[in-house]
Amino acid sequence: MPNDDTEEERFFRERYAQELQKKKNQPGADATQGDEMAEERRNVSHQQGKTPGRRGEEIKQEEIDKEIVRRTRLQQEKNSLDGSNTYSCSY
Repeated sequence: MPNDDTEEERFFRERYAQELQKKKNQPGADATQGDEMAEERRNVSHQQGKTPGRRGEEIKQEEIDKEIVRRTRLQQEKNSLDGSNTYSCSY
């Protein structure tokens, strides 16, 4: 997928991606329980609804999607490693 970002957009994207990595994500939790990623998505979607077409919100949505995919892959890798290290015994 070609990246047509300007230098400013690329910088914004990188900084926002770093900020997203700091946010907590608790699967199955709602915003009151501390799921900062879901709350961030709601805030960005709300802002996007108020001012549609702004490039910043589009970039934020893309980066939130990427961060969720990254975290899902890490969790799957962790689970597969945990599963391969377990020993089963049948008596």
